[in-house]
Amino acid sequence: MYGAPSGRRSLDVSALEEQITAVEDEIRNTQYNKATQRHIGRLRAKLAVLRLERETRAKGKGGGTGYSVRKSGHATVGLVGYPSVGKSTLLTRLTGAESEAGAYDFTTTSIIPGMLRWGGASIQILDMPGLVPGAAKGRGRGREVLSVVRAVDLVLYLIDPEHTDFTALKNELEGSGVRNNQRPPRIVVTRADRGGLTVSSTVKLTHLAGGLAADIAREFGLHNGQIVLREDATSDQLIDVLAGNRVYLPAILAVNKCELLSPAQREAMAVRLREFRPRFISARDRIALPDLVEAIGEALQFIRIYVKPPGEDPDMDEPVILRKGNKITDLLKRLPTELDAAFKSAQVWGTSARFPGQTVGRDHPLADEDIITVVVQRGARPGA
Repeated sequence: MYGAPSGRRSLDVSALEEQITAVEDEIRNTQYNKATQRHIGRLRAKLAVLRLERETRAKGKGGGTGYSVRKSGHATVGLVGYPSVGKSTLLTRLTGAESEAGAYDFTTTSIIPGMLRWGGASIQILDMPGLVPGAAKGRGRGREVLSVVRAVDLVLYLIDPEHTDFTALKNELEGSGVRNNQRPPRIVVTRADRGGLTVSSTVKLTHLAGGLAADIAREFGLHNGQIVLREDATSDQLIDVLAGNRVYLPAILAVNKCELLSPAQREAMAVRLREFRPRFISARDRIALPDLVEAIGEALQFIRIYVKPPGEDPDMDEPVILRKGNKITDLLKRLPTELDAAFKSAQVWGTSARFPGQTVGRDHPLADEDIITVVVQRGARPGA
């Protein structure tokens, strides 16, 4: 993390909050167009630096007692929503874990874990206290909850007919550095002690042209070094890279208590929230829960790999659970260490193979439901 520029005088808490509010107001009141693009970019960078300073101070003060969660299973899903949208009921329906539920706000006061099974994978579901406006600033133990969210593998947003402001909910996560359904920008930043700052790109820039990239970098105290832009990045993407504390998490959205919606209301919500393809469910009445479970498994991009010992049938009951993009080398990490040490090649049956029984090496990318036989070196003594 770059943090605040070393030359910036440290502000007291009240002055820091005043500056943050002033910059937020100026951004909100400035009409965005080509003439103001550079000015707004610099304001957003300044705001990010001020927020980083506020976050650093909150950590320095301890921020109160945090939540301690031990991750288990093949992946962890965080239930994120306003109070009283049915997160506790959904956790119970999906996993059988008991989480206190009631028709009033702030029922859940701790993190309640449960375990969901999907296609041979174990998925940990975390029921967290509801978020309230201002959570990213620490209201309602928001910072503690959001720190847990940053460590999950998938965010499952939950709203209901009474709490439909999904944008505000998502903004709370964005304010804590969580980016949903995005990939890290293709930007490389290198710091130096001298020589000035250079900005280069491998593509034509439409958002950061005219010196804006350098202006943003200087707000972060980066005066010497190099920035290489390998995509037509926006000012917000460059700010994210310079801040250095962003996490990129997949997310899906479910609308609970769908039995309370008329067909017209449901259609209107589907259109308004189409970016996240909302799933309409009822935890209480068990409506569309299997579809939600499938959506969770698909979003986590699990693949099931079946191991076939030489001359034997594959074990189709206990697949090795990996993630999309994993290779033979990742599979070997989940098998006995002697197989990795004596590895010569692997034979593959399945969609990743050009033909049945193809011989491949460690870098071969795997696909769902591939069958693999590990071939060891002749004369090798595995485990020796």
